[in-house]
Amino acid sequence: MTTQENPIDEAESRANTFLRLIRRSQQGRLKIYLGYCPGVGKTYQMLQEGHRLKEDGIDVVIGLLETHGRADIEKLAEGLVMIPREHQEYRGIVVEEMDTDAILARRPQVALIDELAHTNVPGARNPKRYQDIQDILAAGIHVITTVNVQHLESLYNVIEKAVGVKVRERLPDSVLAGADQIVDVDLTAEDLRRRLQSGKIYPSDRVEASLLNFFTYSNLERLRELTLRELASQLDLRRREEPEEKPTVAPDQIMVCLSSHGPNSEKLLRYASRLAGRLNRNWYAVYVQTPSEEATVIDARTQRLISDTLTLAKQLGAMVFTYKGEDVADTILRFAKEYLVGHIVIGKPRPRPFWKRFGRNNDIVGNLIRRAKGVTVAVLDTSDEDAWGLKPNAPLPATPAPAKAEPADREPLDLSGLISADRILLWEHAITKEEALRALTGTIAKEGGPIDPGELYAAILTREAQGSTFFNEGAAFPHVRLPGLPAPLVALGLAKQGISDVSTEKPVQLVFLILTPEEKPEVQIRILGMVSRATQNRHLFQSLALAGTSGEAFGLVETWETSLNSTQ
Repeated sequence: MTTQENPIDEAESRANTFLRLIRRSQQGRLKIYLGYCPGVGKTYQMLQEGHRLKEDGIDVVIGLLETHGRADIEKLAEGLVMIPREHQEYRGIVVEEMDTDAILARRPQVALIDELAHTNVPGARNPKRYQDIQDILAAGIHVITTVNVQHLESLYNVIEKAVGVKVRERLPDSVLAGADQIVDVDLTAEDLRRRLQSGKIYPSDRVEASLLNFFTYSNLERLRELTLRELASQLDLRRREEPEEKPTVAPDQIMVCLSSHGPNSEKLLRYASRLAGRLNRNWYAVYVQTPSEEATVIDARTQRLISDTLTLAKQLGAMVFTYKGEDVADTILRFAKEYLVGHIVIGKPRPRPFWKRFGRNNDIVGNLIRRAKGVTVAVLDTSDEDAWGLKPNAPLPATPAPAKAEPADREPLDLSGLISADRILLWEHAITKEEALRALTGTIAKEGGPIDPGELYAAILTREAQGSTFFNEGAAFPHVRLPGLPAPLVALGLAKQGISDVSTEKPVQLVFLILTPEEKPEVQIRILGMVSRATQNRHLFQSLALAGTSGEAFGLVETWETSLNSTQ
């Protein structure tokens, strides 16, 4: 943790650490200066580090700098190469944006890019600046950037409640979690207000209004507390990811229940996201589809609502599932049992009209609580804003002992160790779901030993009938546990034109077929988490979709995994 007033040798130490990281890596590394408010000194420190790297012989450029008219920032930028912005016209107005293509063509060793959460003008290379940065990192260029804590997606409701501001520019928490280094740029609220009053943050005509509105002591203290808490959470998460701290039992997972008519599903997702982060667990967003909610029955508005909710769930890092069943509570508990869920998060039901108080699903929450065994059911009142903060001193939900506390497989599981070039299939033309599954089962049965392709295909269809795994954005994870299977197996299908008979907003291009031993449910959980992380890596996803051969695709998986392991 640092402040702008910290000793110079401490700042130099941080710069040297990042310098060593740069020199030993061929992949782009990401360093984020995290602050709690404009004006704390993020950009200043980013530029200072740029000068230090330049003095050490590193080729540094400014990819994008927002000075906001601050003289000290403009002066500090002198001496560093700046990539000119590109001009784009939108609705008759010329807008300046970062020129990502120019940065890629210039190929510096390090790019300094301000304001990570920025939203690009429509028609730009990517909708968001963090996606531009991901492209730059993928090209092997290291990036140092800045962001304020209020831009994290999972904190949207917390920030709105704390300071009364709806933050429009947000980015997935995974971007911060995936950074190689995070530096907290801290400053007391009193010092920050003093900087504002002296004209170091905004022009003089904005100072008075800012002091009375956003820059109040209470707002700044709340934001500062959130930032410190977020940094502590990130440090704790990284500490627990150390190999020597692997659990001896399969950890229980977290599940958030969604419905087509549930109020404030977004708030449920953000709560579950932060809970999963604090417990360092995988989490699932599960939509139970009853016969009355088949896609052919519900209207377009409801379909859009479901689609938007599941898209947000994926952006927040959840594995998204639909699960079919007539009895919602029973279906939720069946899912929880299969996927070793220890925490179920569900919203408090709204008052129902008299005629809806009868029938099978008249009391889903009550049935869940009555029938759940060894599972914590968290019922959140979505109308109560205080429920969404996951406050620092609030106790976490009780963690019951896993229902099946079997010793976890402590052997490392690598995706490249479960898959091979021979088990990667490329389809240049559109392919149906049946064709894809038959081809993958045939391949994995051929390579995986005494597995009957017909029986395997039937087992997969049985699992798919419970809820299709061809629902995630761009990727599908058909999976099944088989009795007596000696070791897990994974096959990958790359459908360049998508799966033709699966209707999703984004074509399904990656199909991971996952077989695991029935006797080791925790192995399935680990592999699902692994492939989920792989598909959430934008560069890997795009590269796999463009791979020309199975060998090339396998090499991409190996490279990604090597890069991932080298950061841990």
